Amino acid sequence: MVGTGGPVATFSVWDYVVFAGTILGAAGIGLFQAIRGRKETSCEEFLLGGRQMTAVPVAMSLTASFMSGITVIGTPAEAYLFGASFWLFGFSYAIMSTLTAEFFVPLFYRLEITSAYEYLELRFSRPIRVLGTSMYIVQTALYTGLVIYAPALALNQITGLDLWGVLVATGAVCILYCTLGGLKAVIWTDVLQMVIMLAGFVAVIARGAVLQGGLANIWEDARRGGRLEAFDFDPDPLKRHTFWTITIGGSVMWVSIYAINQSQVQRYISCKTLGHAKMSLYVNMVGLWVTVSLAVFSGLTMFSIYKKCDPFTNGDIGTTDQLLPYLVMDILAVYPGIPGLFVAAAYSGTLSTVSSSINALVAVTVEDFIRPVCKNLTQKQMTWLNMGLSVFFGALCIGMAGVASLLGSILQAALSIFGMVSGPLLGLYLLGMLFRTSNSTGGLAGMVLGLVLTLWVGIGGQIYPATTAKTNPLLVSTVGCNSTHQYNTTTAAPWTSPLTMSPDVRPPLADSWYSLSYLYISLLGTLTTVVSGLLVSMITGGCKQKKLNPDLFVRKSDFLCFGCNKKSQASGEKLKHSPHFHTEADKPGLAHPERTREDVEKVTKL
Repeated sequence: MVGTGGPVATFSVWDYVVFAGTILGAAGIGLFQAIRGRKETSCEEFLLGGRQMTAVPVAMSLTASFMSGITVIGTPAEAYLFGASFWLFGFSYAIMSTLTAEFFVPLFYRLEITSAYEYLELRFSRPIRVLGTSMYIVQTALYTGLVIYAPALALNQITGLDLWGVLVATGAVCILYCTLGGLKAVIWTDVLQMVIMLAGFVAVIARGAVLQGGLANIWEDARRGGRLEAFDFDPDPLKRHTFWTITIGGSVMWVSIYAINQSQVQRYISCKTLGHAKMSLYVNMVGLWVTVSLAVFSGLTMFSIYKKCDPFTNGDIGTTDQLLPYLVMDILAVYPGIPGLFVAAAYSGTLSTVSSSINALVAVTVEDFIRPVCKNLTQKQMTWLNMGLSVFFGALCIGMAGVASLLGSILQAALSIFGMVSGPLLGLYLLGMLFRTSNSTGGLAGMVLGLVLTLWVGIGGQIYPATTAKTNPLLVSTVGCNSTHQYNTTTAAPWTSPLTMSPDVRPPLADSWYSLSYLYISLLGTLTTVVSGLLVSMITGGCKQKKLNPDLFVRKSDFLCFGCNKKSQASGEKLKHSPHFHTEADKPGLAHPERTREDVEKVTKL
């Protein structure tokens, strides 16, 4: 009987058919884009889709890129265990989309960069650009390994799918369409995968509504269980989720992801006009609202069904990451193919994130490491280089999944990784964009100090997780269970792994510094980098440095400007090719020094 515990059904033949069909469909899109664009093999075409993409598909790709399998599986479990406070991220998404569209997009679009870290050389120096790119590569490789492994483990233990077989197949499919189709294949595959993810959530909610007698009953069960008490205005920065940690800390965290992360920047600068680039972020905002709403309501549906028999406490599953897969097999197995659709939805999230990461890693490697050194590569050589790097980074991501297997499944840590690295990087960009007195010495010192602090608190928080007094898990029950499983005696958080269980002896910092909400890690890194960077810059003569080109800074004319594409492009080219252009060190800061003026004019006309 549904909702009373015990073993659930496994995959049927039709489930395997649906799942395999989705994976093959993703690979088919990559092959189609490769055949369609076989005559357009330029580096610009491979990495940026020829800068001819439009707002809607880019917006769906932006949404899908970070709606990973961890999100698909982890967000409903979050709502089940901690309530609907995750819904407040809707405010963060609105703030993030506005700031990114109005501050960062016009600047990057004006400069016509390919790698987001080109700006760091234009504004500061070559070593800072290399450092920023290196930090991004390490961060992305580790995060992508988690994205591949965590949902695979959860689904493997519920559905019986071979773990490493699916891991390798996931990586192989991503390598295939990234290598052959480039950014266009990634974006259009993301569109398909976004639709599948949303369909998976809708299937869970619809079936749950039928079993529970309607959406109103699900809502009422959630209210009685305390799951709808989302607005907690406690200013305590140590509490995991409050209105302030989500709207303030969450906004800074998501800005650091969307504004300067290569996976996202590469998408909106691929748009054919600045208007399309900005609009893609606002449409993406709506997509994020829809996705998080469906994910949270799926979690509330799960609570309504299991309000009297928690599968984790009852011992039916091993980790809380398996809650949603268990629910799917429990309530949807009577409809052959539907569980396969859900598993396809989870893996679609994984595919979209992995493919985005591979393409972005190729872009930064080519633009930040190879082009400046090897300036005479032919177009054919660049094509083979792009494809070879796609295979290399795909294999690296699969290897990182093996590293993640040593840690167990992780939810909160996935976002903490971005906070620890992207927070200081965001502070560095803000130093360059907003403060003319900042110099490379101050920027480097600020970023290093910010990174030290975020790594300290972030890693400490994983070793010594916050107590339940700060995480506030809600009550679950097993009074309605009819199985004879051995009950779990502890309620582990969804990001808990064997390496992060609380030791018996906790140091004094464990309940203060290490208990800082993971959403404030990015804010900590950003503020530390900006403040310390400004102080060091002033001490080292930042106020006396030569006048910098105004196109490197945020301009009032950028705000709410959707039709100034031609002006922006012209300004960017003038900036790059002006003989008087200089960085702080008074050296040419060309992002593409090997481009001829004819090449630039050809790209500008596209």
